Amino acid sequence: MFSSNVRNAVQRVYVPNSLSNTVDVIDPLAFKRMDRFKVGILPQHITPSYDEKTLYVLNDKSNTLTAIDPLSARPAKTIPLADPYNLYFTLEGRFAIVVAERLRRLDFRDARSFALRHSLAVPCQGINHMDFSTDGTYALASCEFSRRLLRIDIARQKVAAVLNLPRRSMPHDVKLSADGRTFYVADSAAGGVWRVRAGALRVIGFVATGKGAHGLCVSRDGAFLYVSNRAEGSVSVIDSRAGKVVSKWRIAGGASPDMGGVSADGNVLWLSGRYDGAVYAIDTRTGQLLKRIRVERGPHGLAVWPQPGRFSLGHTGVMR
Repeated sequence: MFSSNVRNAVQRVYVPNSLSNTVDVIDPLAFKRMDRFKVGILPQHITPSYDEKTLYVLNDKSNTLTAIDPLSARPAKTIPLADPYNLYFTLEGRFAIVVAERLRRLDFRDARSFALRHSLAVPCQGINHMDFSTDGTYALASCEFSRRLLRIDIARQKVAAVLNLPRRSMPHDVKLSADGRTFYVADSAAGGVWRVRAGALRVIGFVATGKGAHGLCVSRDGAFLYVSNRAEGSVSVIDSRAGKVVSKWRIAGGASPDMGGVSADGNVLWLSGRYDGAVYAIDTRTGQLLKRIRVERGPHGLAVWPQPGRFSLGHTGVMR
């Protein structure tokens, strides 16, 4: 299930250290850091390009991308780009959507050249994560500091609808369920995950997971959702079909799990430890911590690469 574009890619976990302005490169088979290199200021996430040929380090405060060659696992060039907090690609691969959180806008750019095509001002503060509907006609985006979700019409490049969440909230990561019927939205203030009906844009439920629910990762078969509860050092496992927590894993020795990804074979969940200067490798069959690997300060949106899939929709490796 690998694209021909990633068959020669080196197996690595790339970790952006936001407070150190570096990227640590980990060998996932040896559970060992292999390299470290400097990037721009405040690297937030590492995003695979739509064609899977490049990995982009999103250097938010220096307004740049650092392009990594996944064949050599080394930086290749620097690209100027305004406020790249997060990065996504439309389903057909025409546009890159740069989430410019500080500037309160979504920048629709050419997916190859990053030439600006349209800037969309958004009616909220802290826009940061999103995922696309099955057909790619719209995206659901979260607004961290406004307790809002936005439905983004992709063809018209405009905000089509706004949903205010029911109570005190701070929405973060967004993931579409494998059957395409439900969006899951992690909420650190509410301590769990909102279930939002795709299409209708209405809340249909809430799943309590733990303090500081922040990042969402999907199991390789799509049956489970891994929720990182950053404020309590745990991971909750949600059965996507039943919409309930079926297991909770406490990370031994204390932790602050944030963003991450699943290994290509689905057996290891990799998560950054935002406040611990560490990365956690967790066995998805048992929930046991396999390894805690030291990195530099402020590790955030790490990418596990390569991944199976035809193309990348962005973030840290949302593949289709």
